[in-house]
Amino acid sequence: MKKLLFVVILLMTSLLQQAIAQDRAISGRVTDRSTGQGLPGVTVLVKGTTIGASTNSDGTYTLSVPASATTLSFTSIGYISVDRPIGTASTIDIGLGVDSKQLGEVVVTALGVERTRNSLAYSAAQVEGGEITKARNPNFINGLSGKVAGLTVRQSNTLGGSSNVVIRGTKSITGNNQALFVVDGVPISNSNTNTAGQQRGTGGYDYGNAGADVNPDDIATMTVLKGAAATALYGERAANGVILITTKKGRKGLGVTINSGVTAGRINKDTFIKHQKEYGAGYGRVGDSATDPYFNEADLDGDGKKDLYPQLDADASMGARFNPNLRVFQWSAFSPGNPNFGKATPWVAAENGPDTFFETAITTNNSFSIDGGNDNGYFKLGYNNVVDKGVLPNSRVGKNIVNFAGSLNLTPKLTTSASVNFTRVDGKGRYGTGYDGANGSNPMTMFRQWWQTNVDIKEQKAAYDYQGLNAGWNLNGPGTSSSFYWNNPYWTRNRNFQNDERFRTFGNVAATYKVTDWFNVLGRVTLDTYDEMQEERIAVGSNTTSIPSYTRFNRTAREANYDLIGNFSKNVTETVSLRGLVGVNVRREAFKSIRATTNGGLVVPDLYTIGNSLNPANPPVENEQRRGVDGIFASATIGFRDMIFVDATVRRDKSTTLPQKKNAFIYPSVAANFVFSELMKDATWLSYGKVRANYAEVGQGAPIQSVFDVYDKPTAFGSIPLFSVPGTKNNVDLVPERTKAIEAGVEMAFLQNRFGFDATVYQQRTLDQIFAVELSTATGYNSRFVNSGEVRNRGVELTAFVTPVRTDAFNWTINANWTKNQNKVISLYQGTDNIVLGSYQGGVTSNATVGQPYGSLRGSNFVYKNGQKVVGEDGQYLRSATANEVIGNPTPDWNGGITNSFSYKGLSLSVLFDIRQGGDVFSLDRAYGLDTGMTEETVGNNDKGNPTRSDVADGGGVKFPGVKVDGSPNDVYADNTGDSGHTAFGISTNPAAAFVYDASFVKLRELTLSYSLPQSIMSKVGAVKGAEISLVGRNLFIFNNNLPGADPEDALSSGNLGQGYSSGAYPSVRTVGANLRLSF
Repeated sequence: MKKLLFVVILLMTSLLQQAIAQDRAISGRVTDRSTGQGLPGVTVLVKGTTIGASTNSDGTYTLSVPASATTLSFTSIGYISVDRPIGTASTIDIGLGVDSKQLGEVVVTALGVERTRNSLAYSAAQVEGGEITKARNPNFINGLSGKVAGLTVRQSNTLGGSSNVVIRGTKSITGNNQALFVVDGVPISNSNTNTAGQQRGTGGYDYGNAGADVNPDDIATMTVLKGAAATALYGERAANGVILITTKKGRKGLGVTINSGVTAGRINKDTFIKHQKEYGAGYGRVGDSATDPYFNEADLDGDGKKDLYPQLDADASMGARFNPNLRVFQWSAFSPGNPNFGKATPWVAAENGPDTFFETAITTNNSFSIDGGNDNGYFKLGYNNVVDKGVLPNSRVGKNIVNFAGSLNLTPKLTTSASVNFTRVDGKGRYGTGYDGANGSNPMTMFRQWWQTNVDIKEQKAAYDYQGLNAGWNLNGPGTSSSFYWNNPYWTRNRNFQNDERFRTFGNVAATYKVTDWFNVLGRVTLDTYDEMQEERIAVGSNTTSIPSYTRFNRTAREANYDLIGNFSKNVTETVSLRGLVGVNVRREAFKSIRATTNGGLVVPDLYTIGNSLNPANPPVENEQRRGVDGIFASATIGFRDMIFVDATVRRDKSTTLPQKKNAFIYPSVAANFVFSELMKDATWLSYGKVRANYAEVGQGAPIQSVFDVYDKPTAFGSIPLFSVPGTKNNVDLVPERTKAIEAGVEMAFLQNRFGFDATVYQQRTLDQIFAVELSTATGYNSRFVNSGEVRNRGVELTAFVTPVRTDAFNWTINANWTKNQNKVISLYQGTDNIVLGSYQGGVTSNATVGQPYGSLRGSNFVYKNGQKVVGEDGQYLRSATANEVIGNPTPDWNGGITNSFSYKGLSLSVLFDIRQGGDVFSLDRAYGLDTGMTEETVGNNDKGNPTRSDVADGGGVKFPGVKVDGSPNDVYADNTGDSGHTAFGISTNPAAAFVYDASFVKLRELTLSYSLPQSIMSKVGAVKGAEISLVGRNLFIFNNNLPGADPEDALSSGNLGQGYSSGAYPSVRTVGANLRLSF
């Protein structure tokens, strides 16, 4: 009995030991090496067995392994598989590097259809959401800059400003050129309400893009469909390319994620004007002082002696040389409450220049999401709050977004889904733009163009803070504190501010019924709607050239889409596959707006209502538009051995904006590709290889109200209501613009995906351009809409990657992209070789000129002789006989981006350089800033060693390089005293071409450093499953900048106008910050 008991105990002990060994648990976290974020759905297998697990939504896993297990394998689509020895470890954290061959193995394409990369016969770039948002840019659209070949994001430096997103160049002369945004199947508006005047640089506010109303932390991927073949199924709105946004979905189990970050920004002073510190206020020697003609004189302190004071109403710095021993009655002497009131002060340069006007920008970005699911469905609920305080006083834009998505399998064959996004954007004190002198909404206009270098910004602030009055520097004269033309900048920011509010809702409801294993039917309804309100004001007490006013603008936009799509996917034989779809789309759009403004002033100061108008308010301006488009479409893809694919699509659109007998148009596409690496599987050096080619036609519909004549309602004549025809006659024969595109490309990867590239060449011809041509006024019109002309874009796109180092612990990957697009206006209308798109201050126009790139700049040019500039008898450069010469081209020669990604265990570093080479910009800031003597170039000594602002007879003046009319070297000195009201360097004496600059740049666009805490630490925390800490930087440095004191990228607005034109430009902002991401 005792022996039996001993045997039993021994057996049980042995079994218990084996059980303990078998039940050994290993846990850890799998992250993306480039972003540091946890990867869900990664397969973790004990190598050589079927024992495994999948990572949770935060990338964590727990796995029981047998004692014999030696290695864990980690695999996930789009990432390089890794084997890790187990050893004695109980925690194994791993970072997976992107496999560029597999990346986007499943790609979301037109109409939300998922396709394998093998089957794609066109160029489509997929960017992970983490790559877009890791730098925590408040506008996620800007996060695409420098990351996708063929895509150009033209950014604004204004708070909440708009971004122009153009794919493969400008195509339409007067129509829309921005890409279409589609979120989970919902086409959303990316428009703005910026006025044409704002886009031409004549003032106004940049209200930003509506497309930025998406929760950036909810983005899973963004797919950029570039060519016509990729977008043809979108028909008449496909010409400009499509950006598909796929949001995150819930996963099995329950997960919570919190993101919290803050950034701080200061202006980059290299992109702001550097004021000279040698001369002060004035327009030369035009004063009445007998002792110093740069000044006026009068008895200002009552002591019976004449006192000196500068030209107070002057907004230039061509006055007397600074002299600390000279005491002068300046603007502060006439500002009650100012410490210098009634006093003469030393004539010196300001200690605190306009660069001290800017504050520190603070942005907080917080988001929360909860998601979950099981085999029958999923849900995800998210919230995002962004508060963006700008660098200007009294500036703020806030954004709150709530989004929900869910799916439910009602039966084995019927699945329903829904998503909804609610957004509220509220802004106060957005930046004024362009040249807005009288209204003063843009302080940059005076800082860069019209300023007295003796004015101290801190004194201006103290003067406003003391009484809250417009204690300006640009006075009407001595004895008054009222502003002549320019306001105190703090008055402008605190009293003449704007405010706005936008409520946005978009989403969809869908149901999918699985008819058979190879055929299903999708029914979907999508809606995008927003209501927007904007208020603008000019306060009582502003400069004497401004009329106090209040303006209110409201607009409502709605778009609904109704889709019914049948999808099929079937293997016809073991080697032949067939997949495709047929469907219909019904689209309805409606738009309403109303603008009301006061007339003649305000009765009660600081009461901003239309009813407070001094005179009867101006009649409101109302606008209402509707559009309907019905589409029928189909596509089919035949595949052979997952190696050869042939595509064909067709769409027929019928539009209400066209005449009934000509309102239907067909857009076809054909494409093919060959994955030749499938025939070379024994070639170990070749990881992947594919060639592709396609041809497609897409369109852009006629503008609303361009076909049938309508009436405008001007202001009534007394009590008599009036109606009139517009200046442009409509055309009942209009057809949509049509883009015909051909594309070819090759993709290759080598050495187990250590190196690879994707090269594409393309040509796009946009025909039947819609624009207005001049008519004889005898017809009762000024112009008429026509279909005519052609714009061509030819280009090359190259995307490449290389992984110089790849180990289990360390990874270094370089991703680069390069784009060269050649744009040219091929033809216009018969007898017309130029169309003026916009006229700008400074005598410059933007044009569509036959034989030139779109948007070419025209103005006065230099006169050349044997390649050298010709100088006249006054020492100034001669100007061309006309002011209509081509002087610039805003289109870059090429664009590129280089991203270096490093990862070591849980540490990740990413560095993005954004590059633009070529392109031109005309700077009104330079044209006027040089003219008024504010900049450093207008002072100093000449080649004789004498001050340039001395009289030429006394050895002063400026000798410009060039030749005289007879061809001999120039030896004539130009006057620079300012007595003529300008210097020798500005636009008064130089052609517009003198102020056209190379807009090239190299920017350190993004820098992020992230650390994911290892699971060995997180397992001790409790509920927190993952934590990531990030340091971020944006726009840290600009290299190779040829535009003095400005950012060459800064844009007035999105849209066609304003390209290559800069006025009242804001400096770029260097931003640094930190972010914490927690998962539960």
